[in-house]
Amino acid sequence: MTGRMISFRGNGASYEGYLSPAPAPSPGVVVVQEWYGVDDHIKDVCDRFAAEGFTALAPDLYRGVVAKSPDEAGKLRMALDIAETEKLLRGGIAALLGDPSCASETAGVVGFCMGGQLALFAAATSPDLVSACVDFYGVYAEAHPPLENLRAPLLGIFAERDRSLTPEALAALDQRLTALGKTHEFHTYPGTRHGFFNDTRPHHDADASRDAWRRTVAFLRQYVK
Repeated sequence: MTGRMISFRGNGASYEGYLSPAPAPSPGVVVVQEWYGVDDHIKDVCDRFAAEGFTALAPDLYRGVVAKSPDEAGKLRMALDIAETEKLLRGGIAALLGDPSCASETAGVVGFCMGGQLALFAAATSPDLVSACVDFYGVYAEAHPPLENLRAPLLGIFAERDRSLTPEALAALDQRLTALGKTHEFHTYPGTRHGFFNDTRPHHDADASRDAWRRTVAFLRQYVK
């Protein structure tokens, strides 16, 4: 790991996150965790962004807890307070943009699974701070992004064989974004399952992950300034 844990404040509260800066001041990206927490995989994603020339911050939504099983992860996810999570994410974005290692005026947000939906939620609830959003197979029923407020272009990365996100739900999201006039592009990878980007989990797909990473980096470079 090349980054470090930092503390930051948001709406009067103190939070923590994993910060991985690029060698020189660079555009900022907030990485929103899967339901397991800010684990080694999420930290590695931040480090990978730093290697691509971004300064990345993963706000810790679970306050230091990392789930060891899907059951524990599910309980932690259900215990999240959405209003508090919104404050934490907005505080994290603001902290990243105020860090000396960040050179952009706005940030990108990238999230996975639960974090994919929360990334879209953060982009829609902090439209003044977010200029690009990448949603990897976002599923989190408790978060309802106010899509009418979304300004950032959206890149959606999805799995064809995702039992958590049906084709019907994805089509409905596409239709709503289109009706609202929101810039977005979706890519669904054939044969993949939910969580395919996580190389520590059984459903990892190396080929799809490489292409999704390429698309994500190019997208962020285009929009995060």
